[in-house]
Amino acid sequence: MPHDLTRLHHVGHVVSDMAQAIALYRRLGFHVPPPSVPALAPREGAEPEPFGAANTHADLSRSFLELVTPVKPGSMAGLPPDARIVPLQAPPEKLPLVMSRIQETSAQLGGWRDRFEGLHILMFSSPDIDAAGKRLAAAGVGHGGVNTVGRPVETPDGMRTEPVRYLEIDGAPEGRVGVVADSDPEFRHTRHLDHPNGAQDLVEAVLCVPDGQLPLVSERYERYLGRPIYPEGPVTLLTKSDLPDLLPGEEPPALPALVACTVAVPDIARVRELLAENGLPVRKTARGELFVPAEASLGAALIFRES
Repeated sequence: MPHDLTRLHHVGHVVSDMAQAIALYRRLGFHVPPPSVPALAPREGAEPEPFGAANTHADLSRSFLELVTPVKPGSMAGLPPDARIVPLQAPPEKLPLVMSRIQETSAQLGGWRDRFEGLHILMFSSPDIDAAGKRLAAAGVGHGGVNTVGRPVETPDGMRTEPVRYLEIDGAPEGRVGVVADSDPEFRHTRHLDHPNGAQDLVEAVLCVPDGQLPLVSERYERYLGRPIYPEGPVTLLTKSDLPDLLPGEEPPALPALVACTVAVPDIARVRELLAENGLPVRKTARGELFVPAEASLGAALIFRES
């Protein structure tokens, strides 16, 4: 029987200053477009003002790295000058609900950012999200059901809205964990894949857990995935004591915590040269891969794996 959670869809890096984060990711060799931020007019006839959360993506072939930050209502602090304001469009009767959900998300992001700046979002991709939702429920994994939101996408014909179907798993202490339906083929051509570092795909998230809790967390993720955890899989689980064995010099900012993610690249020598040119420190993992330590990359170690 095919698995309904096949790979990573994206990880979310929660940051305090979006302009700083975009500059960092560009130094890391990613193409990162200006962020989008929702906006709403505070009164009739007034100009829309930002609120909620701003985000942008470094798109990969089948996945992406997300940068996201909560926004103070009416403030552009921490956002670059080219941030794209996206006025909310919803029927008047649905607008209060939309606003409420955006404000809840912003408050949640603020709480995670205050816990530590770094990775707080882990989403898996599924070719059949409805089947995944049913399997998770049957396995005793609570979730909020399948929801649909619109993602603004710039196309050669102007801005369009890509429907995104997703579900969020209840109660994951490491942050937001969930499932997203595989991307719509109609919109895949809009992805910017010309990264200077050659990044192709997001292939791993590293979750660090307290010593003694590895069996419990492994069992939880096996229920999420519907199969055993295996080496080279989308999630690597390890304890605080074992973290330095994989990532020398790293310390988890909290427990449990998503401490790193891995991207596949075709030419590791090219990546090493680019990082050196951009003044970023590089270490080697126990597997011989390159990684930029969390202290140099806003709380989340970034691993490069030659593919």
